[in-house]
Amino acid sequence: MAYVITEPCIGTKDTSCADVCPVDCIHPAAGEENHDEATMLYIDPAECIDCDACVEACPVDATMAEDDVPEKWEVFKEINKVYFEDGHAAGEKMVADYLASKA
Repeated sequence: MAYVITEPCIGTKDTSCADVCPVDCIHPAAGEENHDEATMLYIDPAECIDCDACVEACPVDATMAEDDVPEKWEVFKEINKVYFEDGHAAGEKMVADYLASKA
């Protein structure tokens, strides 16, 4: 089970979670390519070691275990995965589509 970053991170991008991650699986962190234009941060499910460090560090409670993601945010499991499998643009498009569906 990996951890997932969900809706509360949109527009926040606080990198406290990335700062405490022992395996550097949260991107794009401050100073990385795409950080400035990213809508949110993402956790690489293939790299996450389920250590829970990011949960305590997140000031907006956006980070949670996969099994704890509320139904209304289930899509964020896929969004985080797609960001790393298909690239920045694909992940950001999914976030944009999610936001458009809420409008």
